[in-house]
Amino acid sequence: MSVTDNQRALTEDQRQQAKLIWDYHQMHHQARLADAAIGLGSHDLGVPAFCARLYRAGLFPTLIFTGGPNPTAPERFPRGEAVHFREHAVELGVPDEAILVEPKARNTGQNITFSREMLSDAGITVNTVMLISMPYMERRSFATARKLWPEVEVICASEPLEFDDYLKNIGDEKLVTDQLIGDLQRVIEYPKLGFAIEQDVPEDVHAAYESLIRDGFTSRLIAS
Repeated sequence: MSVTDNQRALTEDQRQQAKLIWDYHQMHHQARLADAAIGLGSHDLGVPAFCARLYRAGLFPTLIFTGGPNPTAPERFPRGEAVHFREHAVELGVPDEAILVEPKARNTGQNITFSREMLSDAGITVNTVMLISMPYMERRSFATARKLWPEVEVICASEPLEFDDYLKNIGDEKLVTDQLIGDLQRVIEYPKLGFAIEQDVPEDVHAAYESLIRDGFTSRLIAS
Protein backbone atom coordinates (compact mmCIF):
# COMPACT_ATOMS: atom_id res chain seq x y z
CA MET A 1 0.00 0.00 0.00
CA SER A 2 1.33 3.41 -0.92
CA VAL A 3 1.02 6.00 1.80
CA THR A 4 2.11 9.58 2.27
CA ASP A 5 4.12 10.78 5.25
CA ASN A 6 0.85 11.72 6.94
CA GLN A 7 -0.67 8.32 6.19
CA ARG A 8 2.22 6.07 7.09
CA ALA A 9 1.53 2.38 7.44
CA LEU A 10 1.74 0.75 10.84
CA THR A 11 4.46 -1.70 11.65
CA GLU A 12 3.23 -5.12 12.74
CA ASP A 13 4.07 -4.32 16.37
CA GLN A 14 2.22 -1.00 16.18
CA ARG A 15 -0.76 -2.71 14.57
CA GLN A 16 -1.00 -5.22 17.41
CA GLN A 17 -0.75 -2.44 20.00
CA ALA A 18 -3.43 -0.40 18.22
CA LYS A 19 -5.71 -3.42 17.97
CA LEU A 20 -5.37 -4.02 21.71
CA ILE A 21 -6.55 -0.45 22.35
CA TRP A 22 -9.31 -0.82 19.73
CA ASP A 23 -10.65 -3.87 21.56
CA TYR A 24 -10.47 -2.08 24.91
CA HIS A 25 -12.51 0.86 23.63
CA GLN A 26 -15.46 -1.38 22.83
CA MET A 27 -17.88 -2.18 25.66
CA HIS A 28 -19.22 -5.40 24.07
CA HIS A 29 -22.79 -4.68 25.16
CA GLN A 30 -25.64 -6.74 23.75
CA ALA A 31 -27.89 -4.55 21.60
CA ARG A 32 -31.44 -4.67 22.96
CA LEU A 33 -34.57 -2.58 23.39
CA ALA A 34 -34.08 1.02 24.52
CA ASP A 35 -36.40 3.96 25.05
CA ALA A 36 -34.32 6.13 22.72
CA ALA A 37 -31.04 6.09 20.86
CA ILE A 38 -28.44 8.81 20.44
CA GLY A 39 -26.31 8.81 17.30
CA LEU A 40 -23.11 10.59 18.34
CA GLY A 41 -21.59 12.98 15.83
CA SER A 42 -18.36 12.05 14.12
CA HIS A 43 -16.65 12.10 10.72
CA ASP A 44 -18.07 8.68 9.79
CA LEU A 45 -21.39 7.97 8.00
CA GLY A 46 -21.13 4.45 9.38
CA VAL A 47 -22.78 5.84 12.52
CA PRO A 48 -26.11 6.92 10.95
CA ALA A 49 -26.08 3.82 8.76
CA PHE A 50 -25.86 1.59 11.82
CA CYS A 51 -28.48 3.73 13.60
CA ALA A 52 -30.84 3.07 10.69
CA ARG A 53 -30.11 -0.65 10.83
CA LEU A 54 -30.93 -0.83 14.53
CA TYR A 55 -34.05 1.32 14.12
CA ARG A 56 -35.34 -0.97 11.39
CA ALA A 57 -34.70 -3.89 13.76
CA GLY A 58 -37.18 -2.27 16.16
CA LEU A 59 -34.73 -1.60 19.00
CA PHE A 60 -35.91 1.97 19.74
CA PRO A 61 -38.76 4.30 18.69
CA THR A 62 -36.87 7.60 18.82
CA LEU A 63 -33.46 8.50 17.41
CA ILE A 64 -31.62 11.71 18.13
CA PHE A 65 -28.59 12.83 16.15
CA THR A 66 -26.28 15.24 17.92
CA GLY A 67 -23.33 17.26 16.69
CA GLY A 68 -22.40 20.56 15.08
CA PRO A 69 -19.56 21.04 12.58
CA ASN A 70 -16.85 18.42 12.99
CA PRO A 71 -13.95 20.14 14.79
CA THR A 72 -11.23 18.29 12.90
CA ALA A 73 -12.90 18.05 9.48
CA PRO A 74 -15.53 20.84 9.21
CA GLU A 75 -15.59 20.53 5.45
CA ARG A 76 -16.91 16.96 5.63
CA PHE A 77 -20.33 17.91 7.02
CA PRO A 78 -20.62 21.66 6.38
CA ARG A 79 -24.17 21.91 7.78
CA GLY A 80 -23.21 20.00 10.91
CA GLU A 81 -22.92 16.33 11.77
CA ALA A 82 -26.46 15.90 13.10
CA VAL A 83 -28.07 17.43 10.01
CA HIS A 84 -26.12 15.24 7.59
CA PHE A 85 -26.64 12.14 9.76
CA ARG A 86 -30.43 12.70 9.76
CA GLU A 87 -30.47 12.99 5.99
CA HIS A 88 -28.48 9.79 5.60
CA ALA A 89 -30.71 7.89 8.03
CA VAL A 90 -33.85 9.06 6.21
CA GLU A 91 -32.33 7.85 2.93
CA LEU A 92 -31.90 4.46 4.63
CA GLY A 93 -35.53 4.21 5.67
CA VAL A 94 -35.84 5.88 9.07
CA PRO A 95 -39.01 8.01 9.13
CA ASP A 96 -38.33 11.69 9.57
CA GLU A 97 -40.82 11.90 12.44
CA ALA A 98 -38.75 9.38 14.45
CA ILE A 99 -35.66 11.62 14.38
CA LEU A 100 -34.70 14.59 16.55
CA VAL A 101 -31.76 16.79 15.55
CA GLU A 102 -29.48 18.45 18.10
CA PRO A 103 -27.14 20.65 16.01
CA LYS A 104 -25.05 22.53 18.59
CA ALA A 105 -22.93 20.02 20.54
CA ARG A 106 -19.18 20.30 20.05
CA ASN A 107 -17.97 17.52 22.35
CA THR A 108 -19.21 14.28 23.88
CA GLY A 109 -20.32 15.91 27.12
CA GLN A 110 -22.49 18.33 25.17
CA ASN A 111 -23.76 15.46 23.00
CA ILE A 112 -25.12 13.77 26.11
CA THR A 113 -26.33 16.89 27.94
CA PHE A 114 -28.06 18.55 24.98
CA SER A 115 -29.65 15.27 23.84
CA ARG A 116 -30.95 14.61 27.33
CA GLU A 117 -32.51 18.08 27.41
CA MET A 118 -34.04 17.68 23.95
CA LEU A 119 -35.61 14.33 24.82
CA SER A 120 -37.03 15.80 28.02
CA ASP A 121 -38.43 18.82 26.16
CA ALA A 122 -40.09 16.43 23.70
CA GLY A 123 -41.81 14.65 26.60
CA ILE A 124 -39.94 11.39 26.00
CA THR A 125 -39.26 9.39 29.18
CA VAL A 126 -35.92 7.60 29.01
CA ASN A 127 -34.95 4.81 31.38
CA THR A 128 -32.65 3.04 28.92
CA VAL A 129 -30.64 4.87 26.27
CA MET A 130 -28.56 3.39 23.45
CA LEU A 131 -25.44 5.32 22.49
CA ILE A 132 -24.41 4.62 18.90
CA SER A 133 -20.93 5.75 17.96
CA MET A 134 -17.80 4.83 16.08
CA PRO A 135 -16.33 1.61 17.55
CA TYR A 136 -13.45 3.31 19.33
CA MET A 137 -15.74 5.88 20.97
CA GLU A 138 -17.86 3.39 22.92
CA ARG A 139 -15.98 3.42 26.21
CA ARG A 140 -15.56 7.19 26.35
CA SER A 141 -19.22 7.82 25.52
CA PHE A 142 -20.26 5.26 28.14
CA ALA A 143 -18.10 6.87 30.84
CA THR A 144 -19.40 10.33 29.92
CA ALA A 145 -23.05 9.29 29.98
CA ARG A 146 -22.70 7.49 33.29
CA LYS A 147 -21.30 10.69 34.79
CA LEU A 148 -23.76 13.15 33.26
CA TRP A 149 -26.90 10.99 33.12
CA PRO A 150 -26.44 8.49 35.95
CA GLU A 151 -30.10 7.58 36.38
CA VAL A 152 -30.44 5.91 32.97
CA GLU A 153 -29.15 2.54 31.85
CA VAL A 154 -26.63 2.97 29.06
CA ILE A 155 -26.21 0.51 26.18
CA CYS A 156 -23.32 1.14 23.79
CA ALA A 157 -23.45 0.04 20.17
CA SER A 158 -21.32 0.52 17.06
CA GLU A 159 -20.97 -1.00 13.63
CA PRO A 160 -19.49 -4.50 14.13
CA LEU A 161 -16.18 -4.03 12.34
CA GLU A 162 -12.85 -5.74 12.82
CA PHE A 163 -9.89 -3.41 13.32
CA ASP A 164 -8.32 -4.21 9.95
CA ASP A 165 -11.63 -3.60 8.17
CA TYR A 166 -11.99 -0.22 9.85
CA LEU A 167 -8.46 0.72 8.80
CA LYS A 168 -9.33 -0.13 5.20
CA ASN A 169 -12.59 1.83 5.35
CA ILE A 170 -10.89 4.97 6.64
CA GLY A 171 -7.78 4.54 4.51
CA ASP A 172 -5.40 6.30 6.91
CA GLU A 173 -3.70 4.05 9.46
CA LYS A 174 -1.95 6.87 11.29
CA LEU A 175 -5.14 8.91 11.68
CA VAL A 176 -7.05 5.95 13.08
CA THR A 177 -4.26 5.16 15.54
CA ASP A 178 -4.04 8.81 16.57
CA GLN A 179 -7.78 8.72 17.27
CA LEU A 180 -7.48 5.55 19.34
CA ILE A 181 -4.75 7.20 21.41
CA GLY A 182 -6.69 10.44 21.78
CA ASP A 183 -9.80 8.66 23.03
CA LEU A 184 -7.81 6.56 25.49
CA GLN A 185 -6.15 9.68 26.87
CA ARG A 186 -9.62 11.10 27.49
CA VAL A 187 -10.76 7.87 29.18
CA ILE A 188 -7.77 8.22 31.51
CA GLU A 189 -7.81 11.98 32.13
CA TYR A 190 -11.46 13.08 31.97
CA PRO A 191 -12.53 11.49 35.29
CA LYS A 192 -9.98 13.75 37.04
CA LEU A 193 -11.73 16.74 35.50
CA GLY A 194 -15.21 15.56 36.44
CA PHE A 195 -16.23 14.82 32.84
CA ALA A 196 -16.61 11.03 33.10
CA ILE A 197 -16.59 8.10 35.48
CA GLU A 198 -13.35 6.23 36.15
CA GLN A 199 -12.58 3.24 33.92
CA ASP A 200 -10.03 0.54 34.70
CA VAL A 201 -7.24 0.48 32.10
CA PRO A 202 -5.41 -2.88 32.00
CA GLU A 203 -1.62 -2.76 32.20
CA ASP A 204 -1.09 -4.11 28.68
CA VAL A 205 -3.45 -1.51 27.22
CA HIS A 206 -1.66 1.28 29.08
CA ALA A 207 1.72 -0.01 27.92
CA ALA A 208 0.53 -0.07 24.30
CA TYR A 209 -0.77 3.48 24.72
CA GLU A 210 2.54 4.77 26.02
CA SER A 211 4.49 2.94 23.31
CA LEU A 212 2.40 4.41 20.50
CA ILE A 213 2.73 7.91 21.97
CA ARG A 214 6.51 7.47 21.92
CA ASP A 215 6.18 6.43 18.27
CA GLY A 216 4.51 9.75 17.44
CA PHE A 217 0.80 8.93 17.31
CA THR A 218 -0.07 12.15 19.08
CA SER A 219 -2.15 14.39 16.81
CA ARG A 220 -5.38 13.84 18.80
CA LEU A 221 -3.89 14.31 22.26
CA ILE A 222 -5.17 17.11 24.45
CA ALA A 223 -2.62 19.43 26.02
CA SER A 224 -1.68 18.49 29.56
